[in-house]
Amino acid sequence: MMNDAWASAKSGIRQDIGAHNYQTWIEPLAFRSLDAGTLSLASPTDFIGKWVMQNFQDVILRHVAATGHDVARLTCGAGGPCASAGDAPAPRKTPDESTPRSRARQENSLDRRFTFDGFIVGKSNELAHAAARRVATGGPVSFNPLFLHGRVGLGKTHLMQAIAWEMQDANPEKRVMYLSAEQFMYRFVQALREKSTMDFKALFRNVDVLLVDDVQFIAGKESTQEEFFHTFNALVDQGKQVVISADRSPAEISDLEERITSRLQSGLVVDLHPADYELRLGVLQHRVDTFSAKHPSFQMEDGVVEFLASRITASIRVLEGAVMRLFAYADLIKQDVTLEQAQDVLADLLRASERKVTIDEIMKATCEHYSLRMSDMTSARRSRMIARPRQMAMYLAKKLTPRSYPEIGRKFGGRDHTTVLYAVRKIEELMAADVQLAEDAQLLQRKLEG
Repeated sequence: MMNDAWASAKSGIRQDIGAHNYQTWIEPLAFRSLDAGTLSLASPTDFIGKWVMQNFQDVILRHVAATGHDVARLTCGAGGPCASAGDAPAPRKTPDESTPRSRARQENSLDRRFTFDGFIVGKSNELAHAAARRVATGGPVSFNPLFLHGRVGLGKTHLMQAIAWEMQDANPEKRVMYLSAEQFMYRFVQALREKSTMDFKALFRNVDVLLVDDVQFIAGKESTQEEFFHTFNALVDQGKQVVISADRSPAEISDLEERITSRLQSGLVVDLHPADYELRLGVLQHRVDTFSAKHPSFQMEDGVVEFLASRITASIRVLEGAVMRLFAYADLIKQDVTLEQAQDVLADLLRASERKVTIDEIMKATCEHYSLRMSDMTSARRSRMIARPRQMAMYLAKKLTPRSYPEIGRKFGGRDHTTVLYAVRKIEELMAADVQLAEDAQLLQRKLEG
């Protein structure tokens, strides 16, 4: 009987697409018929039917064919006659499973590596980690939204997926949705094209937690920004948690509507800073220990981990990629990794990771350290509370970049090269006697080079 075949096929489909996708999209379906090579399934709504057709058609047909039935085509939609109870199990009819709210369960592919257990905490990301942990508990949170920002490869996506995993594992009925801003836009455009915007709104505005990655992607896209704004407001007004990430702070995302910028800044905005040496060392050691536990014969020569932590500073992602390359090398040649081999295998990464500090980065870091505005770096104001930090920034610009005195002067509001020269010499002179100033210079340099 077909009910046995469909039940068998569903078991295989679940293994292929995962429990969350299965519960959201496959479990609500009911068998209608299998005739002339066409499998017909009933879905609670047209939205689910279209999504299944677009995303799971191949896997469904493959597993049904594996049961010995001749099937080449799938139809799936709402309405129409379904098989009798004797032929196939009916879809679950509980209100929660038959409404768009149930479809808001975690439906996107999550990487099982991206959990809190696999996240290495250091000074540069401890606030972001603590905030993400607080959200993941599912209890009352004093900030909404949580906005995480930082350069590529610093752990934003890891933390967001960790929140989703923690919530789903602790409470599978929690309606959690994680997706990128690009996916949000794609689905919205698709809904407009198919005239299914009400389904779209119902799906996104009835979640418990919405996590949107790389929100800078919607900047300049007016219609998507409009829908995102209303979705954001609807969730926050209901007390639902929103978590957003971007590669820069809300105020620094150009072409983002002012009302969206304002709303994104209304919660907790956390900057993930570049990893310092200690954090990079911790990440590397964790990866090496994990690999060694699975491959006891693997050995990495003393000093290799420390060397990589000091030389590869671009991002945690690049650092992990370097380790994986060494693991592959060691596995292929069946030899331990020496320092010389690491330098040879990672020659391109080591060259690319030579830190190139820019004057803009120096100005920004100095302003953050001394609580100034970027405009103070280029203004004509000469008060000591502004002039001294400005001189510090000029000193660092000369020390950490290949720029000439005239080039540095132009960046600092068109100042003469003699002004820059005086600033550099003044800071050098003061550092010899002022311990605090010397510590400031060292701290800023480590931050910029880290």
